[in-house]
Amino acid sequence: MTTLIDRTKPKPPAGEAGAVSIAEQQREKAKPKGLYQARVPIYPKLVHGRWRMIKWALLIVMLAIYYITPWIRWDRPGDLPDQAVLVDFAGRRFYFFWIQLWPQEVYFITGLLVLAALALFLTTALFGRLWCGYACPQTVWTDLYIYVERMFEGDRNARMRLDAAPWSFNKLWRKVGKHAVWLGVAFGTGGAWIFYFHDAPTLIRTFWVGTGPMTAYISCAILTFTTYVFAGYMREQVCTYMCPWPRIQGAMLDDQSFQVTYRYDRGEPRGPHKKGTGWEGRGDCIDCNQCVVVCPMGIDIRDGAQMECINCGLCIDACDTMMDKVGRPRGLIAYDTDAAVAARACGRPVQHKLVRPRTLYYAVAVVVVSGLMLWGFSQRTLIGVHALRDRNPTYVVLHDGSVRNGYTLKIANRGFDDAQVKVRFSGPEGTVLSSPGRAGGQTLIFDVKPNQVTPVRVFVTAPEPAEGVGGPQQAVFDISAGRERETLPTAFDYGDAER
Repeated sequence: MTTLIDRTKPKPPAGEAGAVSIAEQQREKAKPKGLYQARVPIYPKLVHGRWRMIKWALLIVMLAIYYITPWIRWDRPGDLPDQAVLVDFAGRRFYFFWIQLWPQEVYFITGLLVLAALALFLTTALFGRLWCGYACPQTVWTDLYIYVERMFEGDRNARMRLDAAPWSFNKLWRKVGKHAVWLGVAFGTGGAWIFYFHDAPTLIRTFWVGTGPMTAYISCAILTFTTYVFAGYMREQVCTYMCPWPRIQGAMLDDQSFQVTYRYDRGEPRGPHKKGTGWEGRGDCIDCNQCVVVCPMGIDIRDGAQMECINCGLCIDACDTMMDKVGRPRGLIAYDTDAAVAARACGRPVQHKLVRPRTLYYAVAVVVVSGLMLWGFSQRTLIGVHALRDRNPTYVVLHDGSVRNGYTLKIANRGFDDAQVKVRFSGPEGTVLSSPGRAGGQTLIFDVKPNQVTPVRVFVTAPEPAEGVGGPQQAVFDISAGRERETLPTAFDYGDAER
């Protein structure tokens, strides 16, 4: 049975002013007169509580990871970069601690992106937009910018008064100070980003003396500008209009997904409450609008699930604080499901179903992709070889009638240590391997430097063929290095059988 809950606010009687949220008042004032609507400034109020503390802790941890990671050193042999995490476009390598990925292994990066997307789908299906509320870079840097703004201009009411006041020295120095720190944070953000693509200690020296790569200056300038604009000015507009995730998330959610929820079954009918009066015949919501003024998106959670809501939980902290003041239980706004609200409204027991078809599908997909990634890493070889046959001429007949074919072996050493590679050839009987500057034999040994592709010339010589034998014959290069072994199918060409 489907239960419908009326989430509409009762209209006040004629002549009486109804309780209207600040966000609604601002939207009413800023109704568009043309094609586009100007941004309505949002002044989120500082709130204290469990979820605000979690957001502060995650903000500190994630910013620390972002700014510190490029400076973590990781010893590697030879002239390899000693940076733990580095995307080296010039050298076409990606370094992550003990892992080194080459361009040919881009499928690992693809697998990680697919795994991250599936994990995001699963998290959203279970707990709503936790990523948006706690870990999204736009949310993290916006929180940091609002913190700086609050340092210079004060909390919500003080900021509103300052913006409405005429220009004065007090207003000027606060605005200039705020924007100076904003620019400093934005520059630090862009500066930290470029260190992921160059050796950090080297780049920080060349950057300031003007000898760094031009790409570093351009990238730093672009990220400085976007951070300053997105976190300082656009803020909630990035989440509402630019980010596609709010529109995609609807496909991931259902009535069993945990989201920041106003519990209508307990809060309605709402209205102001005077101290000393009873609570009979009314809900716990006192219509104080604290859940609205703390919202960084400027929405009213009591209007139900909305695309703009990022599930940050700040309205929960604000509501819990007000419930403590009026002596009512906490949890009027909480992480809950639509199914639970409907069940309580009908007097049925509440059941939370974390395991359901969509979460099961996502979980299985995460396990499968993770298994494939682990299997791929376990099967990954540090030595890779490509064999290229000479095309002009494809064969050479020597003075004694024997036939020689030439090959170029490109040996890639993806490890961090020198490798000794043994090359054997299996094909026509009696073939002998040789290489410029090396004696011929059944096996050739090459020393290959780490993190390099080493091309080597190899000649395969076969005795004069029997009558009627000619043309290309199947053959195989057998490559081994330590415990690793690889076989490369190729061909040995005898040429014209009637010569």
